[in-house]
Amino acid sequence: MIVIILSSVAIIIEETEHPLYYWLNFYDIYIVTTIFIIEYLLRLWVYVDRRKIVIEEFENSVFLESRFNTKRVLLKIWRKTLQYIFSPFAIIDLLAILPAYRELRILRIFVLFRAFKIFRYSKNLVEFLDVLTSKRTELTMLFFLVLFIVFISGASLYVFEAKTNPNVHSLLDAFYWSFVTISTVGYGDITPTSNEARIFTVIIILAGLGLISFFTSIIVSSFTEKIDEIKESKVLSKVEQLNDFYLICGYSHLAELVAQKLKSEKREFVIIEQDPKKYESIQKRSYLAIKEDASKREVLERINLKNRVKAVMCLAQDDIHNIFIALNIRSLSKSIPIISRTFNKNSYKKLKLAGVDYIVSPYETAGLIASKILSQPIAIEAVINILSKKKNAVCDETEVLKNSFLENIRIKDIDLDKYKLILLGVRRIDENGKKFHFNPSGNFILKSGDLLIIMGYSISVSHFKSLVIESSLTHARKKR
Repeated sequence: MIVIILSSVAIIIEETEHPLYYWLNFYDIYIVTTIFIIEYLLRLWVYVDRRKIVIEEFENSVFLESRFNTKRVLLKIWRKTLQYIFSPFAIIDLLAILPAYRELRILRIFVLFRAFKIFRYSKNLVEFLDVLTSKRTELTMLFFLVLFIVFISGASLYVFEAKTNPNVHSLLDAFYWSFVTISTVGYGDITPTSNEARIFTVIIILAGLGLISFFTSIIVSSFTEKIDEIKESKVLSKVEQLNDFYLICGYSHLAELVAQKLKSEKREFVIIEQDPKKYESIQKRSYLAIKEDASKREVLERINLKNRVKAVMCLAQDDIHNIFIALNIRSLSKSIPIISRTFNKNSYKKLKLAGVDYIVSPYETAGLIASKILSQPIAIEAVINILSKKKNAVCDETEVLKNSFLENIRIKDIDLDKYKLILLGVRRIDENGKKFHFNPSGNFILKSGDLLIIMGYSISVSHFKSLVIESSLTHARKKR
């Protein structure tokens, strides 16, 4: 829409001096204008929720046991429609259509309103207008103060020099000089000649400097107050562009390690942290973060958690905070996987009741690994190498896709040695729930939806997963 608006403005400006090519004229009159008309009519239609008005009136009539008042419904719809028609943006949209009618050249002046339509599509311009709106009281006072000074100074110049200055022909000239002087522009086309007018000019210039300083302070203070909101809206607009991402609630040391891991694997993630110092640390690392409390339901709704988040990690320092976060997440979605950290064994049951799927205790895990290193150092070193992807060894999972070469096949028929892979186990979900089959026998038959836990070199794992996906897609193409 921004490209269409700018191109139409450029075309009409070009037309003032040069004849247009036929295709440019056709594009501007028919294509651009048609798009603007359709947009205006669609906005007019969707602005009024007619269904809501009808249902509300129907429910009232049933409750009061009275007849359904069709006239009242139509009147409400008409009032709402007029409310949109006379709104500033709707007026701009309507005036932007008028330059298409070339027969009336006066209508071409409304080409400027096509440029104003950019306000509807540019968030930066809208945010700037919001900042100015938040200071409308101060700006209104400043506006009337400027009008007062312009009126007094213009009238004074007219009294002093109406008969002596050849450049001052009317009161309008005096007002024009006053406004140019008070804005410190000073074109020089009107210059006071009398000593009284020159002294008055110095006073006006000093007043203009004060007014400009006042206006600058208003703008700076308003942007200072709104800067956090502007940054947050920028982040939210970036989050809206993500389809599937991981959500990290709380920025602890563990969260920092998780974020580094996700970034190295080029996975999209968003961090929610309300502590200002931690939020600054996140920004320094250029992570996508929202400065909010993750335990608030409205924050989770704002990022559309139910439809776009793959998994949530509750990594706040406090277990109680993690519990509240999990409860809010479960109130919005029953299926999103939730992982939470904890330092207290007494919190295990509470976190499970809150809906957490996986609980990680850093101290317990570290203690378990430390104890195993004493007795089985080589085995633990191998596991750590796999988890950290050192020596190019990885442990990954791949799904048995429908119609892929893995579906309805025995494990011994896959020949994993050919792919240089080791099968650790299979996770299956059936009517009895989730079940993990560790080191299943060769006669174990795979079904669609099973997850294979495989281990091997990263190149082997990636190759195997791509073959599974390709076999499923090939079958789908043949079916078409």
